[in-house]
Amino acid sequence: MEISSLTDHKLWLAPLAGYTDNTFRTIAKKCGADVIVSEMVSADGLYYNLENSLHYAYFEEFQRPFGVQLFGSDADMMAKGAEIIAGIKPDFIDINMGCPVKKVINRMAGSALMKDLDLACRITEAVKEVGLKHKLLVTTKFRSGWDLESINYLSFGKALENSGSDALILHPRTRSQMFTGHSNWEHIRLLKESVNIPVVGNGDVKSLEDAQELYNLTYCDSIMIGRGALGKPWIFQEIKDFYLNQETSIDKLKVVLNHYELSLKNSNPNDQLHAIREMRSHFTHYSKGIRGGAQLRDEINHTIDPQEIFNIINKLEFNQ
Repeated sequence: MEISSLTDHKLWLAPLAGYTDNTFRTIAKKCGADVIVSEMVSADGLYYNLENSLHYAYFEEFQRPFGVQLFGSDADMMAKGAEIIAGIKPDFIDINMGCPVKKVINRMAGSALMKDLDLACRITEAVKEVGLKHKLLVTTKFRSGWDLESINYLSFGKALENSGSDALILHPRTRSQMFTGHSNWEHIRLLKESVNIPVVGNGDVKSLEDAQELYNLTYCDSIMIGRGALGKPWIFQEIKDFYLNQETSIDKLKVVLNHYELSLKNSNPNDQLHAIREMRSHFTHYSKGIRGGAQLRDEINHTIDPQEIFNIINKLEFNQ
């Protein structure tokens, strides 16, 4: 696969732990997402506890082009994880160098790698070697820096390019910012000007207007959407239809119902309660800002009857 298949004005679904499971990825793809990425998968977990870790990476053929996001802090272990991932034949591996949560950075993985450029490059080189062997593209997702006093995305991005990354994905916040404030899209523009590989812009795209502004300001090759797709996976189709100069006609209620149906279908038949609990977090986003949303959320949170939840969802009134 050519890198342009992933980066030529494409819309990516970002990896979001706890949200972008196989069910939500299916919904996003049906709603127009071009490129799909798994929840992050631990390279150590793949090596030491394969069954519990690999299920995060499983995908369906129609989700292609599909990438598995891999995280870890040791180049050899990342190579071993990449070898395991290659066995399920995704289209690319995305290296996580941007996750800001403590349980990841305490292992010197995720955005902690932005404090160790040498290690970040060795990891990239190791995964790239596996990628070349199995004809998998390699992308890297990272942040603007560790904190506001150590903004290093430009030198970091150039080093990753030299180490073999086929494309860079920048979330222009620092690790210390977590998800607060607004992404500094100017960093995406400057990175795009500084490297010779595609740049995917990520961060705070919550509407068609945001996507337009990000493209116009940064000239990034593609856009990755994460939290902006929660509760409105149809955002991908809305953006796509705008650039195709056509009307968007998505039955939003039907999307939510389909999401819930798939969640139940993909769950363990003996543990549908788990699917219901997971769907509650999505329903919180779906019902946000609509008339009667708070009441409907409360109703769903107080029932475990699958049919009753269908009845409650049918009360949602979306502006089409």
